[in-house]
Amino acid sequence: MEHKRIKQLKAIDSLLTIMDDLRAGCPWDKKQTFQSLRHLTIEETYELSEALLDEDTEEIKNELGDILLHIFFYAKIGSEQEAFDIGDVATAIAEKLIQRHPHIYGDVVVNNEEDVKKNWEQLKLKSGTKGVLAGVPKGLPSMVMATRMQDKAAGIGFDWDSIDGVRAKINEELQELDQEIATGNKKRISDELGDVFFSLVNYARFLGINPDDALSSTNMRFRKRFEEMEVIAKEQKIQLSDLTQDAWEVLWQAAKKRTG
Repeated sequence: MEHKRIKQLKAIDSLLTIMDDLRAGCPWDKKQTFQSLRHLTIEETYELSEALLDEDTEEIKNELGDILLHIFFYAKIGSEQEAFDIGDVATAIAEKLIQRHPHIYGDVVVNNEEDVKKNWEQLKLKSGTKGVLAGVPKGLPSMVMATRMQDKAAGIGFDWDSIDGVRAKINEELQELDQEIATGNKKRISDELGDVFFSLVNYARFLGINPDDALSSTNMRFRKRFEEMEVIAKEQKIQLSDLTQDAWEVLWQAAKKRTG
């Protein structure tokens, strides 16, 4: 175990040295700033997300390396500005983890995961966080934001007693959506449709399913099957734009059989 830790520390030290070299000698690396790296970091995060969904451990390792490089890059820029360095970054998160886990590093007793989440949110408020939802970035994708806000609200007790209430809420929101569709008011329809989505995200939380993961998985299956339909159509010399609804269904079912 000690040998493994030494090996890990050497690898981190090597990356620090390489980062110094690149920043000093590479024209591209020398000109990068917090802002110029930002969109690249977002792109790398999505690539890691795709590897995680695929459960491709080799790609997960590679994409984690790309993310780690960005962390070191930001820390290097922070060091040059005499604002912070990689040691400050590691120390800050280590101190936060110790503070937020009193059931590990203190005498607090927890019975389950929900107790841990509630303690986490309460400790954040005590540490000076402005509000329960203050830590949820407004720039998050909508479904991710909904999930995080619901998690945080539930963490301090704002939650349904059971999944039955959540399911009933979905039915209620669908009825309200139907009523607004009848009026034809696009703004109200949009609002009610948003309420339906929000309720479905909450339902997923009660089911123990991450809704973004579920939708991403469905998107990938749809892409795979649609691309397989294109392959089948090409094999059979079929023009997709000429297909009837029934023909599309036959092709879709054939693609499902091929792709699983």
